Amino acid sequence: MMRYLIVIEKTDTGYSAYSPDLSGCVATGATEVEVTQNMQEAITFHLEGLQLEGLEIPQPSVSSAYVEIAA
Repeated sequence: MMRYLIVIEKTDTGYSAYSPDLSGCVATGATEVEVTQNMQEAITFHLEGLQLEGLEIPQPSVSSAYVEIAA
């Protein structure tokens, strides 16, 4: 089981997402739930394509953290 970080961004028409570990792997959706589901499908498809091409599957390496700043 691999666990990839995805970044979800609000857009004018819904949401978009990408994974810093998987260049070119993106998805969109009307809601955060939908974009997350679509991104899971996109990652699965992306990794299957890499396997079919005989390319190496990138290992998850990105992490995230929040910092608090006094405003």
